[in-house]
Amino acid sequence: MIRVVIADDQALVRAGVRMLLQAAGEMEVCGEAVDGAQAVQQAELLRPDVLLMDLRMPRMDGLEATRRILGSWPGARIVILTTFAEDENVYAALRAGAIGFLVKDDEPERMVDAVRRAAAGEPLLAPSVLRRVVERALAAEEQAAVQVPAGLTDRELEVLALVGVGLSNAEIADALHVGVTTVKTHVSTAMDKLGLRNRTQAAVVAHRIGLVDAEFRPVANPPRGVPRSHPSG
Repeated sequence: MIRVVIADDQALVRAGVRMLLQAAGEMEVCGEAVDGAQAVQQAELLRPDVLLMDLRMPRMDGLEATRRILGSWPGARIVILTTFAEDENVYAALRAGAIGFLVKDDEPERMVDAVRRAAAGEPLLAPSVLRRVVERALAAEEQAAVQVPAGLTDRELEVLALVGVGLSNAEIADALHVGVTTVKTHVSTAMDKLGLRNRTQAAVVAHRIGLVDAEFRPVANPPRGVPRSHPSG
């Protein structure tokens, strides 16, 4: 059972999301919050598998709540709910470590799928959205030559590049002709080695170190500069 907390100041929205998720049969709405402060409390108290976080709420907005929750609980899986895909706070929340975002007028099936994928640590950004997020993140940083980090295997770098393109674990598994569990292991190991919280941050790093080009295509021979270990499989 996937345990979910819904944070939104509109009662009708919370009720609609709750009914939608519970109808899926494998999800339980274990808590609700009407503002960011309550969301922080619910996260600390309930430790849900997924938090659905509205950005625009009174008293404390979703961005500040996301920062506080991830500051004390880095493993939290927060999905941002927003009315506008171009909301500046979306990008700030993703940089803070939120796993992804949904636009409130998305198809109902997408929200159910998003919760499933968030619980499994999957990305929740369409490639077109990921492109905007990565471009904005890179533009905000000082651009300099960055070498491939030591300690990553060739296979981990290959998987990281496909994360940077925006592929899901299942899509990466198909591309590399390996099992989904194997892909999950490589993604998790690479993120641990790089100190990353989620796949959005991993995608930004993949671009920064030259694993993906400006057209969002994997680079066959990324800049090395430092020795790397050999793949174990």
